[in-house]
This record gives sequence, C-alpha cells and structure tokens, in this order.
Amino acid sequence: MGRLFWKIFLGFWLSLVVVSVAVGFAVNLYNQTRWDDLDDLAAGPRVELALNAVAVALRHGGREAVAELFQDMPRRFRRQVLIVNEQGKDLFGNSVPAAALRRASEDIGESMRARGLRRVRLADGAEYLLFIPGDTRGEGASHRHPRDRPPFIFWLIPAGMTGLLFSAGLAWYLTRPVRHLRDGSRLLAAGLLDTRVGPRIGARRDEIADLGRDFDHMAGQLQSLVTAQQRLLHDVSHELRSPLARLQLAIGLLRQNPENTGQTLERIERESARLDELVGQLLTLSRLEAGVSLPTETIDLTQLLHDIATDAQFESAPEGRSITLHGEDGLSLVGNHEALHRALDNIVRNALQYTPAQSSVEITAARTPAGGIHISVCDVGPGVAKDKLASLFDPFVRADDNAIRDGYGLGLAIARRAVEAHGGHIRAINRPEGGLCVEVDLQAQIATGP
Repeated sequence: MGRLFWKIFLGFWLSLVVVSVAVGFAVNLYNQTRWDDLDDLAAGPRVELALNAVAVALRHGGREAVAELFQDMPRRFRRQVLIVNEQGKDLFGNSVPAAALRRASEDIGESMRARGLRRVRLADGAEYLLFIPGDTRGEGASHRHPRDRPPFIFWLIPAGMTGLLFSAGLAWYLTRPVRHLRDGSRLLAAGLLDTRVGPRIGARRDEIADLGRDFDHMAGQLQSLVTAQQRLLHDVSHELRSPLARLQLAIGLLRQNPENTGQTLERIERESARLDELVGQLLTLSRLEAGVSLPTETIDLTQLLHDIATDAQFESAPEGRSITLHGEDGLSLVGNHEALHRALDNIVRNALQYTPAQSSVEITAARTPAGGIHISVCDVGPGVAKDKLASLFDPFVRADDNAIRDGYGLGLAIARRAVEAHGGHIRAINRPEGGLCVEVDLQAQIATGP
C-alpha cells in the first residue's frame, strides 16, 4: 500500500465522518428547536396514570423515590415527564420547553391538578409542576425528548464503518493501476522493453486505463526506437568492416609485394572512396533525423527533376535503360535544394538499379487537387515482397538481400527523412503489371526549411 492509497483512503473516510457528524449535529439541533417550541401537553389515561404515580412518589419519597419509579416506567415516559420547580428548572436537569411550561402554568390555575397536569407541594414548601409535552389529541407523547433518542455514538459507528469500507474500496480501485504503472516504469527503466501494463489493468474504461494504454504505446515506440538503433549500429559496423578489411588486406599485399604499388594504391583509393561515401550518407541521414535546420530557397521542381533524369539517363544509357519524364511546367516549392535533390536522385537511381536492361523508368510529377505536388517513380523490375514494403525506407534495408548490388541500403532512408523534413509523405507500392512505384507527396509551399 503506497502513500497515495492512504491519502485517498483517509481523505474520503474523514470527509464522510465529518459529514456524518455535521448531519447528526444538525438533526439534533433541529430536534432540540422543535422541542423548545413545543406548546402542546399530552393527555389521556396513560398520561394521567403516569403523572399520578410520579406525583405520589415525589410527595412521599422525594427525588430518590421518583428516580426509582422511573426505572419501572415505560421508556417513552421516563424522560418525558417533566418535574419543574418554581424557577422553571426540571428536577433531573432535562430541558423544559418554554412554550409548554407557559401553557401548563396557565392551565393549572389555582388547583393542584388539571387534565394532563399535576402540582405537588412538598413538606419543605417547595412546589413542582408535573406535565408531559406532547400532542393533546393522543394517548401519549408524540414528540420525543432529544435525550430520549439513541446516543450520537451509536449511529456514528455504523456510519463510520460504512465510510471506512467505501473509502478502502475506492482507494484500492484508484491506486491499484497506479501501482501497476509504477512497476511497469521500473521494469522499463531496467531494460525490459517488452513490459506492458494493459493486461494487468484489465478492461476498465477510465482515465487511468487510458494512461495505461498510453504507457504501452510509449513502451512499444521506445522498444522500436532502441531496436532500430541497435540494428543501425550493427549494420553500420558490418558495412564498415568490409572496406576496412579490404584496406588492411591491400596494405598487407603492398608490404609483401612492393612492385605492385600502382594496382594496390588503386584498390586503397577505391575502398577509401567507398568509406567516404558511406560516412557521407550516414552524416546526411543523421542530420535529417536530428532535424538540423538547412537553408531554404524557392526550388523549381520541374527543372530539378529534369536535371536528375538527364544525369541518370547519361549513366544508364550503356546498359540500355532509359528515363521517361512526364512533369507539369511551373512546379515549385520552398525547401532545401540539396536535400530534395539527393532524395529524388536516390529514388531514381534505386529504380534504375532494379529495372531490367532495355526497359524504362517512368517519372511523373503533377499538382494535386489539394494544392500539393505528387511525384511517382515507377520501374518494371521484380517489385518488393509485401512484408518488406513497410521497412523499405529503413536504413540498411535492401529489396533483395541475396542479390549483389551496389550501395549500402541508405538511399531510400535518406529520401524518406528528406521528404518528411519537408512536410511530405513517401510510400512504396507494387504495380499490378509488375515493378515498384515510389510515390512522394509534397506541399507546394513550405514556410521553413527541413
């Protein structure tokens, strides 16, 4: 049981006790007010019998005899028979309704008795007036004396016990899922990223359950990010290991056979260029993921696509691959020219890499009804397995792991980060007739750069 449990438990329980005490006090005050304002006198045979008995006991035995008589009288008469002296005080200290006493004094007159009244004069000269406040139409008192009710503690105890059980149940209901969240947070902090609290919270439908579901979502996102980071580090180390191993091998061969210096230096230069390219792509990806602010300008997207298509056509012409560009004139947006050029160039080169010889990669660009720009790059290659479409834009993911291809699997990852930095979306879909289409949706105007 945590501190929150006791705070809720004691808070609700004390509140219920205070309310119960306040209600009881108000009820007693109301009853006392009604008693003080009572001006009726009880009458009837039973009342007359009770008054006669008390008058005889008082006259012959005094206060002790009356007290002993009260022990044998019915409870409803025990505290309602008032024995009032000349100063208006009851013999046993009971409260005396002023209105009822005034009426009794008026009705008794000069006689020693009247209907519902008795006057007793003792040997020492003291004089007492006996009556029972109540309804004159009944056989007995219809208004109970406040002191004739059960003591306050007798009805406060069940109220307190009920409040105790209610407060304990409510506090347990509220703090139980909080304890689950606390335990889940500790496990998550200890490295158990598969921790989830939803099954322990159950099927409750309240804000605490919503908090539990948000916690599970956060834990899932954290697990995905950490897993992706670990995979990225593993992939980076793997990609760096191969060119470094070839560099070490070339250096070893150079030491063993110095006469092959020219060929060995070419190998070292080639591997160094590959390392430089890999590090450059990793730095670009890191800057885009970190949201580093890049300079922005108004970009002529039509001209940009034309330049990319021209360069790609020049490089792929010897292999019989061609580029077909269908783009509207006057397409422009505000953004970073270098980031968008790299993103779109990576997409086009990836399509050329997988499309077969003597085929064409089709690039289309047009405005959308919403005012954005839609770009699609489609090839006629083998396409991508459905289970890889979602991860195609992750770092070091290749469409075909078994094929020997150039590159490191970073091109489409960089493209996605650059497009998202410009407030756009990118996705890959398989064409029904075969091949893969990469679709990019960009906003026509961007207030700030990526």
